Amino acid sequence: MVATVLVAVFGGVLLLGQAVVARHRAAAAADLAALAAAATWAHGPEAACAAAIRVAVAQAARVTGCVVTGEVVEVTARAPTGPFAPGLRSRAGPPLPREPR
Repeated sequence: MVATVLVAVFGGVLLLGQAVVARHRAAAAADLAALAAAATWAHGPEAACAAAIRVAVAQAARVTGCVVTGEVVEVTARAPTGPFAPGLRSRAGPPLPREPR
């Protein structure tokens, strides 16, 4: 009985670890894809989103959303890891202007 409980606890810990890894991979893929798209926004939204897709695929992820608004790009990426496929969103572009003090 104790062995069954231990196996269940360790299985839960392994699943939790896999979920955390999936989230980190999706976040990294979304960040890198958004940066790549923001670097190519001047070539048009299609080229910017194509750059985001290329970078996401290199990270073993896929882009599920890409919106270019001026110089700002917002990318949503999914990076499936085991039974988990979290989707995370990242935004890249020029810095916001500072507010006067």
